Amino acid sequence: MNFSPSAQKVLEKRYLARDERGSVIESPEQMFQRVARAVGEADRLLDPNASSQATVDAFEDAMTSFSFLPNSPCLVNAGRPMGQLSACFVLPIEDNLEAIFQTLKEAALIHQTGGGTGFSFSNIRPRGDNIFPAYGMSGGPATFINLFDSATYIIDRNRVRPGANMGVLDVNHPDIEEFIRLKVSLGQLKNFNLSVAVNEQFVECLDKGERYPLIHSRSRSVVTKKSAEKILDLMAQCAWQSGDPGILFIDRINRANPTPGLGRIEATNPCGEQPLLPYESCTLGSINLTKVLDSKGINYLKLEKLVHLAVHFLDNVIEINRYPLRQIEEWSRTNRKIGIGVMGFADALILLGISYQSSRAVRLANNIMSHIQVFAAEASARLAEKRGNFPSFAHSVFPARGVKRRRNASLTTIAPTGTISLIAGTSSGIEPVFAFHLERRVMDTVVEEVHPVYQKYVEEDKPVPENIFQTAWQIRPEWHLRIQEAFQEHTDSAVSKTVNFPADATVEDIRSLYLMAAHSKVKGVTVYRDRSQQVQILAAGEPKCSDCE
Repeated sequence: MNFSPSAQKVLEKRYLARDERGSVIESPEQMFQRVARAVGEADRLLDPNASSQATVDAFEDAMTSFSFLPNSPCLVNAGRPMGQLSACFVLPIEDNLEAIFQTLKEAALIHQTGGGTGFSFSNIRPRGDNIFPAYGMSGGPATFINLFDSATYIIDRNRVRPGANMGVLDVNHPDIEEFIRLKVSLGQLKNFNLSVAVNEQFVECLDKGERYPLIHSRSRSVVTKKSAEKILDLMAQCAWQSGDPGILFIDRINRANPTPGLGRIEATNPCGEQPLLPYESCTLGSINLTKVLDSKGINYLKLEKLVHLAVHFLDNVIEINRYPLRQIEEWSRTNRKIGIGVMGFADALILLGISYQSSRAVRLANNIMSHIQVFAAEASARLAEKRGNFPSFAHSVFPARGVKRRRNASLTTIAPTGTISLIAGTSSGIEPVFAFHLERRVMDTVVEEVHPVYQKYVEEDKPVPENIFQTAWQIRPEWHLRIQEAFQEHTDSAVSKTVNFPADATVEDIRSLYLMAAHSKVKGVTVYRDRSQQVQILAAGEPKCSDCE
């Protein structure tokens, strides 16, 4: 198995098992064998008369060929004492001190196992509000976001996988302006992404140039009204400066909630692609699209087989997972949510000779994801015939739609695939290639790399078409959004996608994108302007050798 220098470093530092002295004691091949055996064993747990060997072999082959990889906690913990295999969690935050610190404790337990957490701080009373019977004054959501951020740093500073959080606040919360400014005013919150939960009322007021209500989180009374345009302007200004906040279109998210009778979704995982109810978790896995290409384009028969394998794999994970909290196990088994996504989309486009910013790319994105959605539903129905529907099926949207068999409440999610796509040697998620000459910060070192597809063109002395080899910064924002929308149309959950802006982009550029997203079908939007943060994990480099020019 061949790995890039940075992939090798990441594997050794984060993924491969170590002995008590800290020495690496397994190879990448052994890691995949360990994961395949642990996850395949669920077949025998669900059916004592079944043989799991064929399943184990299929899982191992899919991973060692880099055709399919599960999320990082699964690769790290499967078959090892920790045993916690999910990446995505959402926890509730109620408006009292005991509940807040209980959630903080629960978040610490999740971070300890390698998971990421999302929270809605919308229930917390605004800054300056009275607290009875203590006769104190509330510090508002910002105080507790800072607390959670500091705790995450303390928990994770000696660990190999940094803690990650998503903080969400309703656009109607009286402290919304303070929340929007948090990254700019504090210059910290290193372990938090921030997103404003925008509803349709706000978008309507924005379109009409009207003011919208700020509502007290405890009394539910209208405190004041604010200009929707000015709030959007502030979001754009702060995102231009720091990359945050992003936007979650919370009403769209809840229209796609498969179990609305069990509660309203208020938050997502740290990268925004997995909306979850409180105490739900989800395990993700991604299919490498470069592995389903043939001379005619996408080989949909290969894709179908991989999707069926992915559903089987991720459903097995739910069975063997060692959940960090009893409530999380109960909710995860009740709804059995999984998230199948893709990686290598940009590389697949390059190999097919298709420009990322083209109608052909949008059509291909739509076609790929529509097939994955159909294949996943078929696979989940087949599993349900053997293993039964997910327990809350009768309370879900599916009976009303005429669906009789469904093993999993949700099936598809587009994750960013940062490290697993690095391991697989392909482009991340559905993102364009960040840069073809790259300086990647891996732990405490900077590794220089040439993108493998680009390197192959150079080595074979092929002409490098500029309209095909375009970086994330060269793709116009509207094409970023169109690709995201095409994938979102056929995705149960949401899509992790960053709209990259060059360093010289303006606040108005970002504001225009936010408006465009508000009138699209995406469930959220995140932006990043190059060099808006002092330290970047990725930075575009320059070729330093003659054969790379």
